[in-house]
Amino acid sequence: MNFPIIRYILGWVIVIEGLLMLIPWIVGLIYAESSAVWFLYISLGALIIGLILSHKKPVDKSFFIREGCVTTALSWIIMSIIGCLPFCLSGEIPSFADSLFEIISGFTTTGASVLSDVEALSRCMVFWRSFSHWIGGMGVLVFLLAVIQMAGGSGMNLMRAESPGPTVGKLKPKLRQTARILYLIYLSMTLIEIILLLIGRMPLFDALTLSFGTAGTGGFAIKNSSIADYSPYLQWVIAIFMALFGVNFSFYYLLLMRRWKQAFKMEEVRGYFLIILAAIVIIVINIGKTAMPFWDLVRHSAFQVSSVITTTGYATTDFNLWPETSRLTLVLLMFIGSCAGSTGGGIKVSRIIMMAKSTFRELQYYIFPKSVRQIKMDGKPVEHEVLRGTYIFFITYMLIYAVSVFIVSLDGYDTVSNLTAVAATFNNIGPGLGLVGPIGNFGMYSDLSKYVMMFDMLAGRLELFPMLLLFYPPCWRGTLKNIREKNKK
Repeated sequence: MNFPIIRYILGWVIVIEGLLMLIPWIVGLIYAESSAVWFLYISLGALIIGLILSHKKPVDKSFFIREGCVTTALSWIIMSIIGCLPFCLSGEIPSFADSLFEIISGFTTTGASVLSDVEALSRCMVFWRSFSHWIGGMGVLVFLLAVIQMAGGSGMNLMRAESPGPTVGKLKPKLRQTARILYLIYLSMTLIEIILLLIGRMPLFDALTLSFGTAGTGGFAIKNSSIADYSPYLQWVIAIFMALFGVNFSFYYLLLMRRWKQAFKMEEVRGYFLIILAAIVIIVINIGKTAMPFWDLVRHSAFQVSSVITTTGYATTDFNLWPETSRLTLVLLMFIGSCAGSTGGGIKVSRIIMMAKSTFRELQYYIFPKSVRQIKMDGKPVEHEVLRGTYIFFITYMLIYAVSVFIVSLDGYDTVSNLTAVAATFNNIGPGLGLVGPIGNFGMYSDLSKYVMMFDMLAGRLELFPMLLLFYPPCWRGTLKNIREKNKK
């Protein structure tokens, strides 16, 4: 394993996080909050450690998928440990486990919270919670690829480990150009949402923090009522942008390049919007007998569908009180998730489509055993390795989900709460049903359950395998052997 390049990249990640922590410090200065000083202290400490680790460039800058996965997993763990310190040291979230849960939920764009009163936090802490969504939405390593030059295909191994979806491709021949395009689209869409929210007379602080949560599809609200207290116009803006940030960013690139036919040929994007439309119709019909005006019903249904399928987690109403069919629809959306190549979580629409096509192909084999039929996406054959990876992903996903539910159930809470708590954290959604519904939180769970759900949040954000490799002995066996041989010499 190439430890010098891992050390070098981790150093840069710590430096970037240290610089980003100066922004909530400035927010704290604006609002004259004493707790803001912790951001300055921790930022300086992070910059010193990061510069020490990254000051010496490695001779060999190349690394393979193993190094890419390990580096990615370690980066997110270290980012989370550093990022939780302001909460813990300031005393605003005294428990280290709770502080770590909160910031992992932020960076992984989950939005699950242990706080019962978010409005009790200082403004700088609220800003940092929401800003962590924006940082984690696109990924700090993708940002790093836009800044530093990686040798050969090394950068692709790093991007593949962090980016969501069954496949990761380049928009441009050079990976650095691809990373820059992704961040340009991400930043532009965020700015457009902020402007539209300001037009709706939302305060600047609210517009910034809620846009960060929308862009990262995270869902940390700054009010205990989430989005319920805002006007219908503002709710529609957030609902629309949640859906837009759940789209594969390659779609936007194709639109910018005026390759309209290729853009609208993407099956995943079409399937994604069809699922959203179908879910809205089902929920509107299911709860249509209530006394709520029709367009309010449509707005709340559209908002919650957009929020759940994109794994954002904002809420305009307590959908925990909706009829069983509507709640089940939302639970199914939790697992489906958004598009690959977006900031959303879940299994991803592309995987759902590929598994559905695989099922139909198997049915055809039963009737016509000698038939040959390739599975295609966007008119192109899907490689066997991609299909195999999809099947393995789904099996691994269900195993982790089952084990996590079992461990969390040891706390003794009801089945609905436990099932949806794990689903909400594993799929990076935020709220579930029962005790962890829109008006609930995760604070009642034991530290053991919280650490299990922290792992689920990280594993869900990083597509399972980078986190699992950290606990896979053969990944380290050759490395430890090389270290022993060097020590003997």
